[in-house]
Amino acid sequence: MYAFIRGTVDEVAPDRAVIDANGVGYELFCSAMTLKTLRQGAAARLLTHLHLADGVQALYGFREEAEREMFRKLIGVTRIGPKLAISVLSVMTPSDVRAAVVTDNPAAFDRVPGMGRKTAQRVILELAGTVRDEAVSAKTATGAPVEQDIRTEAVAALTSLGYDGLSASRAVAAVKEAGSVEDLITKALRSMAKG
Repeated sequence: MYAFIRGTVDEVAPDRAVIDANGVGYELFCSAMTLKTLRQGAAARLLTHLHLADGVQALYGFREEAEREMFRKLIGVTRIGPKLAISVLSVMTPSDVRAAVVTDNPAAFDRVPGMGRKTAQRVILELAGTVRDEAVSAKTATGAPVEQDIRTEAVAALTSLGYDGLSASRAVAAVKEAGSVEDLITKALRSMAKG
């Protein structure tokens, strides 16, 4: 119904912003990452998603299309509502969520408030097809892919070494080419040391 709202930021709260668009204040629930980019009194343009459930309407705002698309994928997962989807996107970027799904790493969601391990596994299971298809099409466009099994093993090895799941997923996803699990782990550890 609404594609975006452009106006002046009237208010920024911990979980929402109010955008004044031609004298109408639109309350938009946003991720922490989107809220960090908003300043009271400044002009803003937020992409929107109108969510209707049980007679209640809520408007969600996003700084980027990738965030809105991931939000829509997340709310399509069984028992994931918009509030939990916003919590995920407050902690993880859309590429972090993709990396967690591609590497089959539920530990990447450990820092998301209100999300347990079973819910994280459900997200990975239900998003696996679409996210992996996107990853495969992106890899065929950019070059030689690293096999899925190698990535999963590398993330498991890094988490067993004490790295948190999100950092391990990010590091493994950042490696474009590796000949073996050991090579992938070495490259991921190097990128973590630099960062």
